[in-house]
Amino acid sequence: MRNILITGGAGFIGSHLVEALLQAGHHVTVLDNLSTGHLSNLAAALQAFPGKLTFVEGSVEDKQTIQSLVAGKDAIFHLASVVGVKRVLQEPLSTALEGLRGTDYVLEAAAREGIPTLVASTSEVYGRLQEVLPEVTSLSEDLPLLLGSPAKHRWIYAITKLAKEALAVAYHREQQAPFVVVRFFNTVGPRQSAAYGMVIPNMVRAALAGEPIPIYGDGEQRRSFLHVSDAVKAIHQLLLDPPQPPWGEIFNIGNPIEISIRALAEKIKNLTHSPSPLSFIPYEKAYGPGFEDMLARTPNINKISTWLGWTPQKSLEDILIETITYYKQTIPSKSI
Repeated sequence: MRNILITGGAGFIGSHLVEALLQAGHHVTVLDNLSTGHLSNLAAALQAFPGKLTFVEGSVEDKQTIQSLVAGKDAIFHLASVVGVKRVLQEPLSTALEGLRGTDYVLEAAAREGIPTLVASTSEVYGRLQEVLPEVTSLSEDLPLLLGSPAKHRWIYAITKLAKEALAVAYHREQQAPFVVVRFFNTVGPRQSAAYGMVIPNMVRAALAGEPIPIYGDGEQRRSFLHVSDAVKAIHQLLLDPPQPPWGEIFNIGNPIEISIRALAEKIKNLTHSPSPLSFIPYEKAYGPGFEDMLARTPNINKISTWLGWTPQKSLEDILIETITYYKQTIPSKSI
C-alpha cells in the first residue's frame, strides 16, 4: 500500500487513475481546482473507498499547498493542466502559468523529498513534424520537435508542455530526482467532456441529439485514439511497478492505429443510428483566424511497449460504444 498524490485527479484521466489506484489498495490524495475537473467524477470512488480517498480543492500554483500535500507521499502523478483547444485559445496566460509555475512547485517539492513523480505531457509537442517531413510515418520520442510560433495561440499549450518536460529532465539530471515524462495521444472514453472541444465527445453528443456532427476543416486529418483504461494501466505500471527505473525518460502513450476525422464521424453516426448530417466547419469560424491544425499525429509506441510489455487492448469500436453508452446515460441528468 502506498500514499499517492494526483494533481488534476478530478479530471478525465485523473479520475480513472484514482479508481485504479484505490482498487489496487493504495491511499490517494487528489488536488484539483475544478476548473475543468468535476467532483462528480470522484463520487463513486469516495463512496466505495471511505477513508482511502482525500480530495483537496486547490491549485498547483499555491506553493504552500503543494509543499504540505507532497510531504510524506510515496509517489506523485502530476496531471494538472488546462484542457481543450477552446480553453487554451481563450486562456493562454492561465495555460502558461498553471503549466510552468505549478509544475515547478510540484517538481521542486518532489525533488526535495526524492518522491517518484510522473509528469503528463502531450503529443502536441511534436508540432508540425509529420506535416513538414511526410516521410515520418510515426512519432518516436527521439525525433526532433517542430513547434509553431507562440504568436499563434494554439502553440502556447505545446510550448508550455515542452517546458514542463524540460523541467522534469533537468531536475533528474541535476538533482537525480526520480521523474518520468509521458506524452499522451488523444486519450478518450467515458467521462470525457464535450465542453472543451474534444472530438469524440462532441461528435457523440451531437449524433445522440440529432444535431449536425461537427467536423473542423475537410475531415481528412488523421488521428489515433487510446482508451483511458489502457492509458491508466501504462502510467500505473510505469511509475509504481516498472521492470527497470524509468527516471529521466520520456514515453509516448497512444494507439498507432489511425482514422480520418471524417471516417470517425461516419462511424459514430452509424453506431448511434443518428439522422444527423455531417457539418464541415472552417477552422477560422471555429477557432479564429490563423489557426493551424496537423494532418496527422501518429504515435510510435515501441519504447513503452519494449519497456513495459504494454500495448493498447481496446479498439476504437470499444471506445465509441462505451462513450455512446455513457452519454446516453448522462444526457438526461446533466449538461454535457
